[in-house]
Amino acid sequence: MADEILQPVFQIQRVYLKDLSLEQPNSPAIFLEQEAPTMEVAVDVGAEPLADGIFESTVTITVTAKIGDKVAFLVEGKQAGIFEARNIPQEQLDPLLGIGCPNIVYPYLRANIADAITRAGFPPVHLAEINFEVFYQQRLQAIADQQNAANLAMPDGAAVTH
Repeated sequence: MADEILQPVFQIQRVYLKDLSLEQPNSPAIFLEQEAPTMEVAVDVGAEPLADGIFESTVTITVTAKIGDKVAFLVEGKQAGIFEARNIPQEQLDPLLGIGCPNIVYPYLRANIADAITRAGFPPVHLAEINFEVFYQQRLQAIADQQNAANLAMPDGAAVTH
């Protein structure tokens, strides 16, 4: 039995909307504006263990729409999924949680955000696809850069300047 190779297991347990907020601080006056709003979209991804082999993966999107310097609306949604991931090598688990799980969760979040914006009385906003692999690589690079910067401190704690 000791030689038995355990098969990797990856299953979706549940996908759910964890948080959704909508603000439109300048309504109803903002609806009279003729100009199209400019959109800003921020993305965040998280993962945490819930139990042995069970993880929660989250994707948070914040959409801020402005007309001039006035906020038309701000929508923030956090979609989550509970995933079972067992017998997966550690070096594959982090990318699975940082790329694979967000790819499963994001379409649900995109639909929920579009629905909230439409229900707020604004034209639908269709968020673009997100390449979570690139997003994951950028996050790893940012962490590495922070660690390198921390390693460049002088023995007295002062930062090294170039």
